[in-house]
Amino acid sequence: MINSLRFFHARLREVCVLVGLVVAGGCAGGYRVMPAVGEYSNPALGVSWITPAQTGDGFTLARWRAAVGPPVVAPGPIDLHGRGVDGLTIVSWNTALGAGDVTALFQGLRARHPERAIVLLLQEAFRGGGDVPSAGGGLAFAGHLRCGSSDREIKTLARSLGLSLYYVPSMRNGGPRQSDEDRGNAILSTLPLENLTAIELPFERQRRVAVAATVRSVTSAGTPWQLRVGSVHLDNRVGMNKAWIGSEVARTRQARGLREALGGSDPLVLAGDFNTWFGFADAAFRETAQAFPQTIVTDRRRTFLGVMRLDHVFYRLPDGWRADVRRAESAGGSDHYPLITMVNVGS
Repeated sequence: MINSLRFFHARLREVCVLVGLVVAGGCAGGYRVMPAVGEYSNPALGVSWITPAQTGDGFTLARWRAAVGPPVVAPGPIDLHGRGVDGLTIVSWNTALGAGDVTALFQGLRARHPERAIVLLLQEAFRGGGDVPSAGGGLAFAGHLRCGSSDREIKTLARSLGLSLYYVPSMRNGGPRQSDEDRGNAILSTLPLENLTAIELPFERQRRVAVAATVRSVTSAGTPWQLRVGSVHLDNRVGMNKAWIGSEVARTRQARGLREALGGSDPLVLAGDFNTWFGFADAAFRETAQAFPQTIVTDRRRTFLGVMRLDHVFYRLPDGWRADVRRAESAGGSDHYPLITMVNVGS
């Protein structure tokens, strides 16, 4: 039975990739991104933007961009780690619009490892309120999904936990008559967040914006260090203009754009919901992994409903640093399990 399922899975992937390539007409190559200019670069917030270079992507993204509110940048306490930081706990979690109990997870990690800095890389975070546009013609938005309780709204959550926050919406959560919410990726941290970047990925079915920031501190011995962190959520499928097939080709295009935007050799932990239907064999996983040769996967358990491995962590670290990535034992109310990365900072 297991061999039969594996055979079916492999054949399904082959068919999807083949048909997707035909439908896409080679569009997987159109992944180039570039620094953005104009009013949506949010210079007052200190957010720099990267956006697709293809003109067609730009026209479409403009309609989605007009439907969401601005990024949220909210500094937390200036110093929660007065004696230096020798280790970080980095969590990647699709919280399913507040279904996941971030507060319980954070408090549990803080109680077990009070000496470590904590960085939360969240997907499907939501923001509500007057910052989200209430009207406008020609807006593009996602279907409305029910969000969690108001105390799990991302600004409220960060404030209650005393964390620095950087949130960028990817899409509006339903039309103006349905809600005053948008949803996207967020970074929350016990360390200040610097060098904020928003990365609009090549457009496939919905607008997707990855976020990246830098955290820095000193070790207990007084040695300065810094680390770039990023949270991403790729499309899970393509739209009707591509016959709803070829999702792996679409994800690969987005992964290539993300890889180009985050290229270089700076220390970086990139994590999120990559929607890899085919797990570690998915082209989006393999495309991203090429840029992170240090990454070692030791815990290969499934992260989505215990059925699929959609979530991943990639890293490139300085000499002497170490990372260990494990799936949490509980999904904490979400349909995704958190991935917890323990990073030990070299002296």
